Amino acid sequence: MSGSIIKTDVAIVGAGLVGLAAAVAFSRAGYEVVLVDEHADASQSQKNDAQWDQRIYAISPKNAQWLADLGAWPLLDSRRIGEMQAMEIWGDESSTPLRLCADEVNADELAFVVEESALKQALMQQVHGCGLRTLFGNKCVRLNTQPQQSILYLDNQQAIECSLLIAADGANSWVREQLAVGVEQKPYHQTAIVANFETEKSHANIARQWFRQDKFAADNAVADQAVHCGILAWLPLPGNKISIVWSAPEQYADYLLTLDADAFTDQVTQSGNPVLGRMTLLGKPAAFPLILKKAEMIVQDSVVLVGDAAHRIHPMAGQGVNLGFRDVIDLLDAVNHRNPYQPINDKGLLKRYARARKVDMFSMLTLTNGLYHLFESQNAVIRKVRNWGLSATNQQAVKRMLLKNAITL
Repeated sequence: MSGSIIKTDVAIVGAGLVGLAAAVAFSRAGYEVVLVDEHADASQSQKNDAQWDQRIYAISPKNAQWLADLGAWPLLDSRRIGEMQAMEIWGDESSTPLRLCADEVNADELAFVVEESALKQALMQQVHGCGLRTLFGNKCVRLNTQPQQSILYLDNQQAIECSLLIAADGANSWVREQLAVGVEQKPYHQTAIVANFETEKSHANIARQWFRQDKFAADNAVADQAVHCGILAWLPLPGNKISIVWSAPEQYADYLLTLDADAFTDQVTQSGNPVLGRMTLLGKPAAFPLILKKAEMIVQDSVVLVGDAAHRIHPMAGQGVNLGFRDVIDLLDAVNHRNPYQPINDKGLLKRYARARKVDMFSMLTLTNGLYHLFESQNAVIRKVRNWGLSATNQQAVKRMLLKNAITL
């Protein structure tokens, strides 16, 4: 009804993967939830089985179990879930890769590889199944926040009064902007190119990643300049299919995107490894710029930033959405373990949550940003150190640490 005020425990802005998961998690925990998104589509349209998403995510086993607890994971088609049981990583001068295997830490998988649309559809089904209120197609126009409550005003004259407002509205968060929260950001001067391929040979559930510093000269506008090839990752999809993420320098990425299917496939094969034999491009590649973003604070008054609204990292570690899910898990855990006299927006409670998340975010941001600078450097000494490091990392103690971080995030 126009002009009405909706009162609720939790309001969530943003119906991406993290926002949808937050809505289901808080609703199943017994909180009254309202989910708002200007662009969300509530329809459950089915995807053609011959099509594969350009957006693919590697979900950690721990988060896959959490999604199963929310009832979303069992709704996925198991025939379209890839299993990452091992990973091979090459440096720019290494002939032998660092190999990480799940069985070295008594795990079955390092990650599960899923399509964004499939996971989003499964979470949307759970949103509707929980019976929580959704306001899709409504634009947020004003926000009034206080420590005791937040009031969100929509363009249809409705207002939402909530004890806790969760901003899950992405890297360009409207909520964050209304709070005037500063953002630390730095462009990587790279473009992520994503594409899917059918391969001649089996990938054996192995993910492969190359940190490339060899140089490439193209027969076009960049012919007179050598450009570095960046970071190339191949993720296993079901059957003989892979999804690639190529974090390439902007100039080189622009060149790659001008190529026809055969030429682009040749570049992917040459910059990777011919171990999978002949490769066939499935669909058209997509691209998006890479930038590091980190909100200066993730809690203000009764508002909490989660997912890309709080942090956006380099995709090389494949942990962006996993980090967002961890935000929700830790926030709900903090709220559920408050004492009986604390409201869910208690200042001390939210501060403790923010401190806990800071450790996790700092660790992941340091890892991804540090690796980027390590492999971006053209210094001869640093090149020797990084390639020696990959070889040294084959030592069991360090490998186990990397593996444990991968499967427990």
